[in-house]
Amino acid sequence: MSATPLPALIQRFFIGRLQTQLGASRHTIAGYRDTFRLLLSYVSEHRQQVPSQLTLEDLDAALLCAFLDHLEHQRGNAIRTRNCRLAALHAFFHFVSYEAPQCLLQCQQVLAIPTKRHAKRTVEFLNEQETAALLAAPDLSTWIGRRDRVLLLVAVQTGLRSQELRAWCARDVELDSSAFVRCLGKGRKQRNTPLRTDVVVILRDWLAEQSPRADQPVFPSLRGHCLSADALQHIVHRHVLSASTTCASLRERRITPHTLRHTAAMALLQHGVDLAVIALWLGHESIETTQQYLHADMQIKERALSCTDPAEIPPVRVQPDDSLLAFLKGL
Repeated sequence: MSATPLPALIQRFFIGRLQTQLGASRHTIAGYRDTFRLLLSYVSEHRQQVPSQLTLEDLDAALLCAFLDHLEHQRGNAIRTRNCRLAALHAFFHFVSYEAPQCLLQCQQVLAIPTKRHAKRTVEFLNEQETAALLAAPDLSTWIGRRDRVLLLVAVQTGLRSQELRAWCARDVELDSSAFVRCLGKGRKQRNTPLRTDVVVILRDWLAEQSPRADQPVFPSLRGHCLSADALQHIVHRHVLSASTTCASLRERRITPHTLRHTAAMALLQHGVDLAVIALWLGHESIETTQQYLHADMQIKERALSCTDPAEIPPVRVQPDDSLLAFLKGL
């Protein structure tokens, strides 16, 4: 049986399957693309094979397991990242099982590679004091400081994802009587998030200073373009370092833009908002994703603990006074 060329299959997978048939988002395609770039580089380095001359048979289950171990141990990727790479490989070999049925056994062996279990940490979020210190960190006498202050305030109040926040344009802002922001979130779901009165005032002043066109970003870079993911992370990191001088609990903590999203969710939960509403607010596909905040909220657990009997009261054995109950207890 002749070998199956790999390049043609990869091209059909990305163009025919992902783009044409599934209409996958550019984020999904970019994630799958990075997986194959890493895989082909690994094969080229460890087997001295040119990527364009590889065949499908070269990508057996043993090689892919070694590649996943390389990601985890040599590249230092987290287990979640490892599982994301494996999901991309599973999607490809599921497609190959129809395109090249002569390789069905190989596809089954690859699809049988399981996702790896990992420890799930509690959600990282900021309390009220830490949030106030972070919002007070930017220097409002500079343009960058004013931009960062509005950006951080909007992130903490709305809980937008990093990509949603960076892609936010002037046309997505409504500051009338019912002020809200509009965004196209994960899964291409459009949602509207209301704004508090204090956020509306600050945001209106910022937009008046900027006067952006409808298609321009609300939080531009120095060159007027959308912020990159690294730039947003740098902004948060810089102001966390500044805020840590007045708030000691922020020291040596890794605060990311996603931490601000968790902070918004925890604030809603602690003010008694129902989990279903929080799931809609954040754009979660399932309410099960939102339940992680219940585990992170110590206030809920402390209230539950206060409802239990005090530990200093010794347990009391019930003594039945009825002869029939006494007889049954003695059996």
